[in-house]
Amino acid sequence: AAAGGAARGRGVTSFQRKAAAGSRLAAVAGTRPSVRHGQLLISSGLPSLDCVLGGGVAVGTLLLIEEDKYGLYSNLLFKYFLAEGVVCGHDLFVASAKDHPDNILKQLPAPLLDDTQRNELGGEATAVKSEDFQDSMKIAWRYQNLPKMEASPTSTKFGHYYDVSKTMSPELSQSIKWRSFYLPEELSSQPKMKTCNMNSAYSRLLHSIQRIIYQEGFDGSDPQKKQKTILRIGIQSLGSMLWGDDICSNDTPEDIHSLTKFLYVLRGLLRKSLSACIITVPAHLIQNKAIMERVTNLSDTVVGLESFIGSERETNPLYKDYHGLVHVHQVPRLNSLICDVSDTKDLAFRLKRKLFTIERLHLPPDLSDTVSRASKQDLAESAKLLSSGCGAMAIGKKHLDF
Repeated sequence: AAAGGAARGRGVTSFQRKAAAGSRLAAVAGTRPSVRHGQLLISSGLPSLDCVLGGGVAVGTLLLIEEDKYGLYSNLLFKYFLAEGVVCGHDLFVASAKDHPDNILKQLPAPLLDDTQRNELGGEATAVKSEDFQDSMKIAWRYQNLPKMEASPTSTKFGHYYDVSKTMSPELSQSIKWRSFYLPEELSSQPKMKTCNMNSAYSRLLHSIQRIIYQEGFDGSDPQKKQKTILRIGIQSLGSMLWGDDICSNDTPEDIHSLTKFLYVLRGLLRKSLSACIITVPAHLIQNKAIMERVTNLSDTVVGLESFIGSERETNPLYKDYHGLVHVHQVPRLNSLICDVSDTKDLAFRLKRKLFTIERLHLPPDLSDTVSRASKQDLAESAKLLSSGCGAMAIGKKHLDF
């Protein structure tokens, strides 16, 4: 009773103590709890992608990026994820069999941290907005009431914006703890290793990740660790020939379950630690589609990038304002029975001089006065290719009446 009276005298209640304990979830820098499922989130480095994924990338999950044909834009998302970790003070683990991790860190985009740089990039974002405003009267009415994807660098407490035309300063990139895994160096330093039908490269990579998680206390085993942080793991072009895997060159690979076993063990490590992982996979090169389905099922979030480079859409007037399409194949079910999926289905990306954004795909109208007659014919032909179902049959030689 005396203790209770003393507590009341200090104005402290049990409800306040519980709230203070619950707020420890968001005490890690660069994180915030999700308002929908309570999971701790980190930014992917691209606010427009965070919006698509329901607020960000959940800690303890795996984000899989299906590479575009030439790997240009998927590599950019990979660097965004790492650059966000540098700005937030997170620990990094970078693994690659192609580019040396030192060179990857030197090529990270520069963050927009001060108002001068933000206003500099804001001019380009404003130009993008003005183009959309000029075309607003030409867009079909069903698009106008839909929420717009975030494209301009407005002030935000979660996630940062980056200038892709500049690289991050060495002082900033060297201010955080990071570790690297470069496969050619690992193979030359240690004898060959192969366990449980998993090739040597995957086994070495798993041992390196496991050692960092357990030795650095990211699994929560070190209660004396005062400053908690997130481990951001980035693995580039997993499954390619450079990793010693033949799933991209053979329909019946020798180690058909090697990659899937790696992902199964990796996801178990992520679930028990304060870490998040991004992996890029050359999905368009994988011959056996059943393997790609297993890889998708073993990942939490799967985003595919389809570039217009080298395709008919590159010269198609319907897609003149964009550089590719974004396909959200899978979003995790976290603490709920349903997925937290964005209402927007038709997504595209474009890369300006400094700004990379994911936006809703707006197709230009074919009856505009500003469109030339030749362009109208091209648009009509493109509309035939895009139509589907009964409409596609009616456009062809066979005319059907219903």
